[in-house]
Amino acid sequence: MRAGWVIEVFYLVPGLLASSAVGGRSPSMRCKGRRMQGPETGNTTKGATITIDPALDGRAMAAAFKAHGRIHIPGFLAPTSAAALHGALAAETMWVCSTRGGGQSIDIPVEHFDAFTPQQAARFFSLAHAEARDGFHYMFDSLRVSDLIEKGEPIHPALAAGYAFLNSPAFLDFIRALTGDDRPNHVDAQATRFEAGHYLTQHDDRKPEAGRLYAYVLNLTPRWRTDWGGLLTFIDEDGHLAEAYAPAWNALNLFRVPAEHAVSFVTPFAGAPRLSITGWVRHAPAASPNRRAPARRP
Repeated sequence: MRAGWVIEVFYLVPGLLASSAVGGRSPSMRCKGRRMQGPETGNTTKGATITIDPALDGRAMAAAFKAHGRIHIPGFLAPTSAAALHGALAAETMWVCSTRGGGQSIDIPVEHFDAFTPQQAARFFSLAHAEARDGFHYMFDSLRVSDLIEKGEPIHPALAAGYAFLNSPAFLDFIRALTGDDRPNHVDAQATRFEAGHYLTQHDDRKPEAGRLYAYVLNLTPRWRTDWGGLLTFIDEDGHLAEAYAPAWNALNLFRVPAEHAVSFVTPFAGAPRLSITGWVRHAPAASPNRRAPARRP
């Protein structure tokens, strides 16, 4: 990884260094790219209750998870719950474009992307792809649900309900039954949006000090073709593709940490954004002095 990449990115994106450093916070922003509009949701998800499909039984799937260390569960949420979360993500305007440079996380304002000349844009993506070629790198839109809630900042009611559900006895007990593990005690969450040109290169989520037990992806994309890319891929010890999950509507993917995996490049002809809520199941929440009840957006 080259430290010079960070310097050049800050040169290409004027004011980013200063705006990111103020108060230690990154600006709220979106990644430049084709904005695909979802259905209008208005206030229809106010007071949303998020629930698991009552027909599912984690204990019945435990043998499959034990054998492979991962599982794909279609139809995970009650249909109205999945629709409420999808509506919130489709209507969301506070996305952050997340990427890396020189081993550092970088968030980039959409207005600076819009100001790029074609030559500057080509240079930016050349730098990003050079790092992605031989190391850990990513580029996708995100919304840090856990952070917003812990800081008491406004968040869509359906996303607040989703975060509460992930940390409820209903979800945690399901995970404990599925994994045969009594340790799960907290779940963090971020929303992600992968559009054309987005990717997440191979890594294993290993971070012992963070208490990560399992990683999850709750897919909230109503329609997706496998040849659009954006597949959750698992890589074996020989570097071969062991298995891949398409982002099927209302499916939960869960896998044991550490595990080598990646999200494949989303093709230029992808016909929709790949929407999901993702994060880690932990044995305890990360320490936070600012944990407060979430403010609700009107």
